[in-house]
Formats: sequence, C-alpha cells, structure tokens
Amino acid sequence: MGERFIGTVTHFYKAPGVAVVQLVEDGLAVGDEVHFVGHTSDFTERVTSLEMEHGKVDHASAGEEVAVKVIARVRQHDRVLKVVPD
Repeated sequence: MGERFIGTVTHFYKAPGVAVVQLVEDGLAVGDEVHFVGHTSDFTERVTSLEMEHGKVDHASAGEEVAVKVIARVRQHDRVLKVVPD
C-alpha cells in the first residue's frame, strides 16, 4: 500500500473530534483510508463522515474544504495522505 498527499489540516474541533481539511491534490470519499501526519500526529483511519458547509456529503474534490470526523487530535498544518493500493 502506498500513500498520496491530498491536503492539509486547517482547523481542529476537539469536542466533536473533527478536522477541517483543505484538499489540494485529490478527492476524498467516505470509506477512503487516510493517514494524518504531523509533529505530534501519526495515525491512520477510515473516513466515516464528511461534511461541507454543515451538510453531510459522500465525496469532496480537490480545491474544497471538508470536515472529517477523526479518532485522535490533529493540529493545523498536519499533512493528510490517502492510502492507495500499489
């Protein structure tokens, strides 16, 4: 399995456990596996929920900002990588 850079964390909301990600290279969909990497962050999880402008969506494209439910704390500027088959 390989990884491809898709975006950067712009905000993190602790109470709901949500990261806001600015997608720059590729789209993101519910069911995709992503890897969050930063100074203190390093975990992989499957995307279970995506929201744009307070509404649930199944997919977001490059250039869009999307809220992703996360299992651990992330920080601004953390890199987001999509896990892809080799």
